[in-house]
Amino acid sequence: MLQSSAELRPTNTRPATRDVRLLPKTHLHLHFTGSMRPGTLLELADKYGVHLPDALSGGEPPQLRATDERGWFRFQRLYDIARSCLREPEDIQRLVREAAEEDVRDGSRWLEIQVDPTSYAPRLGGLIPALEVILDAVDKASRETGLGIRVLVAANRMKHPLDARTLARLAVRYADRGVIGFGLSNDERRGFARDFDRAFAIARDGGLLAAPHGGELAGPGSVRDCLDDLEASRIGHGVRAAEDSRLLERLAERGVTCEVCPSSNVALGVYDKPEDVPLRALFDSGVPMALGADDPLLFGSRLADQYELARAVHRFTDGELAELARQSVRGSAAPSPVRDVMLADIDAWLAADGAGPQNR
Repeated sequence: MLQSSAELRPTNTRPATRDVRLLPKTHLHLHFTGSMRPGTLLELADKYGVHLPDALSGGEPPQLRATDERGWFRFQRLYDIARSCLREPEDIQRLVREAAEEDVRDGSRWLEIQVDPTSYAPRLGGLIPALEVILDAVDKASRETGLGIRVLVAANRMKHPLDARTLARLAVRYADRGVIGFGLSNDERRGFARDFDRAFAIARDGGLLAAPHGGELAGPGSVRDCLDDLEASRIGHGVRAAEDSRLLERLAERGVTCEVCPSSNVALGVYDKPEDVPLRALFDSGVPMALGADDPLLFGSRLADQYELARAVHRFTDGELAELARQSVRGSAAPSPVRDVMLADIDAWLAADGAGPQNR
């Protein structure tokens, strides 16, 4: 059961500020290429002779605004250039290992990384070999770092729905190798969610969770479409649901977790300022959230930074941050024993004395 914001706020006037990097949490919204370290991109581009535009080689996150088609095209072009630097299995292994290391550093105990294997198939020997290379890299990185890692296979809504069905069948086939869900990404303003209903039915029938993108570039209607047409159990982003109080009630009643990525919402121009992201509205409405970094390569911040933003900009107390972490755990596909340990460790984080040097 979700706790009310009033119950989570401390009674004293000086809130504790525990280290959010020590707060156990899960990471449910991280795209594959977008998880790359900037330095790794520079090295791989040099290795393969790929010319990077200034936006990717300047050492700072690019200036993006994707609320119109031209801006979204620029964002996708930068992403595609970065992806073109992943050409060999060892590149895939390096990316996943480094993404896992970054997550561990940020206090993540469980990562569900999202990937469309068709994007990597041309250089990795085909669709099935590409997914197997990715899953092998995930298994190796998980063993080396101790981080639980699973894969969410995502279809591209800019492609034909038949392609999505092929991916859904492939995802189900590899459910015993670490695929736990099926998603739908790219510009949600294009096409209709219902065009992909058969693909999601295949995935759900195969035991995978449904986690399409919605409610980011498009309004609350796109969230409703994900619920009605795709029977989503999680929503990638979902922040625009805050514009519809009845939709918020529905998400809360059904316990549908929204994978909210505050930094990327601002970077892409969905909201002008960090304080405009409706974290508080969703939280106070009882909508479960899992904060995510989306594409750190392009947005410049990782998982713990999202919790810091919730604290610094939206005035979330440590109790509320702990509840956000619990919600991320409950919304994950982690096995029950793993969840139980994480939830107990979240309680231990909150029970610890938060009065560090920064409070004195």
